[in-house]
Amino acid sequence: MYGMLFTSLYDIVDMFYIGLIGAEAVAATTIYLALFWALEILNEIVGTSSVSLLSRSWGSNERERTSRIAEQTFVFKALLGSLGALLLLVTMPFLFGIFTSDPVVLAHGLRYGYVRTLFVPIFFSSYTVNTIFRSVGDAKTPMYLLFLTAILNVVLDPIMMFDTIPFTSIKGLGWGMAGAALATGISYLVAFAFGFFLLVSGRAPLTIRLKGIFRLDWDLDRKLLGIGLPSGLNMLLKSVVGFIFLRLVSVYGTLAIASLGVASRIYHFAAMPSGGLAMGSGFLVGQRIGANNIGEARRIASLSALNGILFSFPIMVLLFAFPAQILSLFLAKDAAVAKEAVLLVRIYAFCLIPLAISGGYGSAFYGSGHVRPVLYSFLASGYLVQLPYALTVTLLLHLPLSALWFAYLLGDVVECALRIGWYMKGTWAHAS
Repeated sequence: MYGMLFTSLYDIVDMFYIGLIGAEAVAATTIYLALFWALEILNEIVGTSSVSLLSRSWGSNERERTSRIAEQTFVFKALLGSLGALLLLVTMPFLFGIFTSDPVVLAHGLRYGYVRTLFVPIFFSSYTVNTIFRSVGDAKTPMYLLFLTAILNVVLDPIMMFDTIPFTSIKGLGWGMAGAALATGISYLVAFAFGFFLLVSGRAPLTIRLKGIFRLDWDLDRKLLGIGLPSGLNMLLKSVVGFIFLRLVSVYGTLAIASLGVASRIYHFAAMPSGGLAMGSGFLVGQRIGANNIGEARRIASLSALNGILFSFPIMVLLFAFPAQILSLFLAKDAAVAKEAVLLVRIYAFCLIPLAISGGYGSAFYGSGHVRPVLYSFLASGYLVQLPYALTVTLLLHLPLSALWFAYLLGDVVECALRIGWYMKGTWAHAS
C-alpha cells in the first residue's frame, strides 16, 4: 500500500507543477498518459504472468526455477519496452493529433512525451524489480525504492521545469514540460539501479545472474506470454475504451481534457491503498496455491476485498465532501477547469468501493494465473454497458459533460458484480 502511494505521489507532484504552467499543459499530459498506458499493455502481458509464476515457484520452494523466471521477466520486458517505445516515438505526433488541434497542447505534449518515452525500458525494468521482491515475500524493499523515486521526483521537478523554483528565488533550469518528463525518468532510473544491484549482488532473498538476462528461454517465455495474454488483451481493450472516452471528452474542449486529467490523478492516488492490498494479496494467493492451500487462498482474497473497503471509505468521504478544495491544489490558475472536474471527483469517490471489491477478489485470478474472468468482466461492462452509454449521451443526445462522467461509475459497478460472480464459481482454484 505504501509503495503504491509513493508511486502515485510522483504523479500528483507532476500534476501540481504542470498545473502551474496552465490547463493546456495538464491536457497535454492527460493525452500522453493515455498513450503511455496503452504501451503498458506490453508490460502487463509479462508482468501478470510473472506474478503467478514467480510466487507459485517460490511457494513450492523451487529456488532455481524462480531465479530463471525472474531473469526471463527482465529480458522479455526490456525487449518489449524498447520496441514499444520506438513505435510510440515514431507515431506520437499523429496520435496527439487525434485528440487535439490546439497548437499549445500539441507543443507541450510532444516536449513531454518524447523525453518520457525514452525512459520506457527503464520503467518496465523498474516494475520487474518490484515484482520480483514482492513475489518472494519482500514488500519493504519495493516500498523503499518507490519512496526514493517519489522523493527524487519532488526535488527534481521544480529544478528542471522552471526558470525560478516556485515559492523561492532560486534559479532553475527552465526546461518546462521536458524537465517534468526528465525528472520522472531520472527518478525511476536511480531507484531501478539500486534494486537491480541488490538482486545481482546476493543481497536479496532471490539472486539473479547477469548472464541469465542476456538470453531468451523460449519455454519460459511461452508460458509468460500464454498466461499474460488474456490480461494484456484486457488492458488493450481497456485502452481502446480509454481512447474513445478521451476522444468524446475532447468534444467538450481543452478544459474538459484537463479536468479529466487532474481528476484521474486524484482518483489513482486515492485508489492506491486498495490497489496495494490487491497486489500484495495476488502474490500471497499464488504462494498458497503453490503450497496447495486453496482454503487459505480464498481467505486472503476475501480479506483483501473487505480491507479494501475499510481503507477506501474514509478517502471516499473526503473526496466527496471537499472536491473543490482538493482540486484547487492543482488548478489554482484555472478555476474553470476545477469547476468541470468537481462532479467527476465525486463520482470517482463512489468508484473507490467497487474498485476495492474488484481488486480483492481479482487477486484470486492474478495469483492463480487464471485471468480470463478479468477479461470477460471488463468486456461485458466496458463494451456492452459503459461505452454504449457514453456514445449515446455524447453523440446522440448531446448532453452536458456531467452526464458523460457517470459512465465511469456505471462501468465499475457492473465489472465488480461480474468479478464477484466468477470468483464465487471457484473455477480459478481448479484451473490453477
